[in-house]
Amino acid sequence: MPDTQIFIFDTTLRDGEQVPGCKLNTTEKLIIAKELERLGVDVIEAGFPISSPGDFKSVTEICKLVNEPVVCGLSRAVEKDIKVAAEALVHAKRPRIHTGIGTSESHIRFKLQTTPEKIIERAVAAVAYAKRFVEDVEFYAEDAGRTDNVFLARVIEAVIKAGATVLNIPDTTGYCLPHEYGEKIKFLKENVKGIDKAIISTHCHNDLGLATANSIAGLQNGARQVECTINGIGERAGNTSLEEVVMIIKQHPGLELYNRINSKLLCPLSDMVSEKMGVVVQPNKAIVGANAFAHSSGIHQDGVIKKRETYEIIDPKDVGADQSKIVLTARSGRAAIAYRAKEIGYNLTKLELDRVYSNFLLVADNKKEVNDQDLFVILKEQNVQGVSATA
Repeated sequence: MPDTQIFIFDTTLRDGEQVPGCKLNTTEKLIIAKELERLGVDVIEAGFPISSPGDFKSVTEICKLVNEPVVCGLSRAVEKDIKVAAEALVHAKRPRIHTGIGTSESHIRFKLQTTPEKIIERAVAAVAYAKRFVEDVEFYAEDAGRTDNVFLARVIEAVIKAGATVLNIPDTTGYCLPHEYGEKIKFLKENVKGIDKAIISTHCHNDLGLATANSIAGLQNGARQVECTINGIGERAGNTSLEEVVMIIKQHPGLELYNRINSKLLCPLSDMVSEKMGVVVQPNKAIVGANAFAHSSGIHQDGVIKKRETYEIIDPKDVGADQSKIVLTARSGRAAIAYRAKEIGYNLTKLELDRVYSNFLLVADNKKEVNDQDLFVILKEQNVQGVSATA
């Protein structure tokens, strides 16, 4: 197992589906699961089997459908949860049970109303019981982001001894700053006996807009799995965005990390998940948003037209987007007008461009965006002749 490979754990079908109104039926989950396999994710968290008969069925059918990824089922640190998860995973080629318990003082005192020692006992018992059914057991320390590092290390060391193969360190509330989260991973790497026997995983929420930054900080400090979702969907403000992590790794060779994702499928899959879940992707969303490769400022447009890399660090084709977009607004300059005019069949002289531009600004000041039909009307009003219908 190369130490530089980052395993992509997609939880769109589990954590992502916890968004209010985003319930998927089994057929829809199967379609998305197959596309996740095509994308190249290493792990698909298919659901929480004990939560409902429908979720149990979905996990079962996904296990039958996919061949390459590990299929993971979530459970609490409860024997019945774990047994049901194992039953749902029986047809998986590569099954994993994901079990765990809260470890922060808040969870121990108020949610679970128990003691730190009892938490360790329950964590160990859950992992040991899960190992009866599958070899691959992932343990999550819920609210690890707010858990004291020394106690967290004790829990993690205990579950490794019990047989955990993956250690999920969630920033459940999205509270950590990147350096804090990175230091937490580093502390575990340096202070937990047997830590090299398991993979450390990040699972960061976006309550303060830091999910991706925290995940990258985790990777820089030794984590080798990232738990994420398509479009960053998930509880409250969402999860780490799969597409963001994948492209950060790709665009920063200095990280010396890699993953197996076929990035050219990112935009098509983003569209599919958005459509099936009924959640619109915000236009300014990194990588997959409608405006991710759109330029409306004259200065930016001129730079992109001359050389795309002037204002774009990612080639749109690398993520499955068609091309950069030059959007005409009142902030656009002459270079953008000439560029868009040429696309619809008009090669403008300098004098023609000056005339067209003055008229364009009058129109643009009254519209959010000037489309091709608007530009065609402006050109006709200025008696500009097109070179050909396909020029």
